[in-house]
Amino acid sequence: MYFKNNTKHRNIPIQGLRSFKDTLPKKVKNIINKKGHIYSETLNNWRYIVGEDLFKVCFPKIFKNSNRFGVSTLVIMVKRGHEVNLEYSKKKILDKMNSFFGYTVVEKLKFVSFDDEQKTYAKNDNHQKNVIINKYQNKIKDIKNDKIKKSLVELTKVFKIK
Repeated sequence: MYFKNNTKHRNIPIQGLRSFKDTLPKKVKNIINKKGHIYSETLNNWRYIVGEDLFKVCFPKIFKNSNRFGVSTLVIMVKRGHEVNLEYSKKKILDKMNSFFGYTVVEKLKFVSFDDEQKTYAKNDNHQKNVIINKYQNKIKDIKNDKIKKSLVELTKVFKIK
């Protein structure tokens, strides 16, 4: 049997460590080559690109590569109330990104505002704890032994306090 040695995919099992590049499927490699590199480099250097003040209030969400219908666009998530600051520094961000990569990577920036999510998560966690406690209380009611039932009810009261 004749094996080609110049193929990109290796069919022969290799003992030892393989490079990460060889283990990825072909479609994943194409995605990374097209836009994954630009997006990952933007994420890694976001603090340098926008500066310390804007770094705290915004982050890149999606990078859309240019095609025949549109230009390359970077979608940035901005905390509500800081949109104006980012709008004024839009030109600076575009210039800094394009100079960082060495060519025109991004031609357009799009801003999407969001509320501070930390407050909403705190409310959901408390509600979820109450649901769990109610679920256990329903199971405790089904127990027939009174001593076990009373001790479990007192245990849940201690957990409610904490």
